[in-house]
Amino acid sequence: MRPAAGEVLHFSEDPAIDRFEPHVAPTSRQSEPYVWAVGHDRCPDYWFPRACPRAMAWTGPRTTEHDKLRILGAGCGPRVHAVEYAWLKAIMDVRLYAYRLPAGTFEPIGDPPHAMVSTVPVTPLGPPEQVGDLFELHEEAGIQLRVLDNLWPFWNEVTASTLEFSGIRMRNARR
Repeated sequence: MRPAAGEVLHFSEDPAIDRFEPHVAPTSRQSEPYVWAVGHDRCPDYWFPRACPRAMAWTGPRTTEHDKLRILGAGCGPRVHAVEYAWLKAIMDVRLYAYRLPAGTFEPIGDPPHAMVSTVPVTPLGPPEQVGDLFELHEEAGIQLRVLDNLWPFWNEVTASTLEFSGIRMRNARR
């Protein structure tokens, strides 16, 4: 599930959004109201239930072969997503939807950019599409999905490595 040219995607468990209004998310570090979306490369970050904690790592231009082998593993692709066992049922059962939004009013945010934001209301290009089997999406994209008892040891290794990374909803991870 990726956007076509001229589109960005917003993933949601709510299939009834007619218009996206800029808002300050309760968990945001940003004080300006935005409509949030993602482009092609960051879509896999959102192939999860909203509240699911996930630690993600991938190779980048400064990634060493040592870190790649140590964290991603031999014979694995360039990206891994890690979740906790407690979230497997939610990942299997969630009904996740993708809204296709016109990319025209969106700008990248972050350094490096991790999302796209718009400061004006946005109307979807059509009805939301059900995303489908999240495990299958990961497999088709060549993304290793790793299931752990606890995300924190993995997260600590990833953030101290030369891999690029992102952690979403980590506050929901087991302590």
